[in-house]
Amino acid sequence: MESPELSFTLVYVVFCLCFVFTPTEFHSAGLTIQNLFSSWLGSEDLGFVQYHVRRTTVTLLVHSALPIGYYMGMCVAAPDRNLGYVFQVSPAPDGWRAFLLLSLCVQVTSWMFIIYWSRHHWHNHPISRALEAHMHPSHSDWCSVAASINTEFRRIDKFATGAPGARVIVTDSWVLKVTTYHVYVALQSECHVTVTESRQHQLSPDSASPAQILTLRVDSINPAVKPFDIRLQSTEYGDLREKLHAPIRNAANVVIHQTISELFLETFRAQVELNQPYPLPTGQEVESCIGCMQVLACTKLVKLCHTDDCQQCFCRPMWCLSCLGRWFASRQDQQRPETWLSSTVPCPTCRARFCILDVCAVR
Repeated sequence: MESPELSFTLVYVVFCLCFVFTPTEFHSAGLTIQNLFSSWLGSEDLGFVQYHVRRTTVTLLVHSALPIGYYMGMCVAAPDRNLGYVFQVSPAPDGWRAFLLLSLCVQVTSWMFIIYWSRHHWHNHPISRALEAHMHPSHSDWCSVAASINTEFRRIDKFATGAPGARVIVTDSWVLKVTTYHVYVALQSECHVTVTESRQHQLSPDSASPAQILTLRVDSINPAVKPFDIRLQSTEYGDLREKLHAPIRNAANVVIHQTISELFLETFRAQVELNQPYPLPTGQEVESCIGCMQVLACTKLVKLCHTDDCQQCFCRPMWCLSCLGRWFASRQDQQRPETWLSSTVPCPTCRARFCILDVCAVR
């Protein structure tokens, strides 16, 4: 039987991970820094920079208190250890006294950082220092830079995406990346953006939709501004380009899929490659795809699945993989992409129903 100490430790570790990285369930329950301290943080719309100065400060303070919270919880979960009486705690072998000392040091250090940041009206805060890099004759100090960002953030035509702890915001003049402890800032007129990576999340019955995650690097000609990466889904790339005036380069030669159908087509190709190939009979010639007439037909429908919904198709190879994949996607419920892989559609020529497991590559 599990001990109370082990049970509490497992529960507390899971709670800390969820509280720090904040999954959807914690957002829905309101267990976030933004919600718990909303009365002190104020409104992000009224003062974007000041809001995040306060938010990052509170986040550091609360996260640094988690080790002490664990010790205090163990005082209740394991009363026989007398952890509430510090001088009665054995320094070895458990090391609870050392853990308490380390936890206090972490908390005190975070308070020292906060006191240092708050001097001269938060002039020393990392966000304030980041804004100082953009001072010029029209922005005499970091507060004037902050005022410019606040004004543009209030406009409804800004581009914004991502979870609260990893947001990407593009206004008329600024590119902003909000993280748990910092806000990265770049001036559009001084930066260029490069697509550096693409990650494909395949469509599966367990996921709501396929996703292509793009990583873009923001570099500034201002040497005081450190480069940073932003991530977004490929379906949002078009909206980003409309708002972003800075040039975008594709250094990795990434093919960017901006629709669900394009994303599905990549998954469709990958699944067909895993299916059993169709050996072309001797003497049979392959004609051009009747869908696009640009390439040779390279697919054959053969009933390989074990479901009763599918039927045997007797058509010769008549379609290329891209055209058949687009046909498959076009016959789906566009509001329920999670059902696409498991559904059946009629053959475009003979109307025999087939699923994705019945699509074979001609060899």
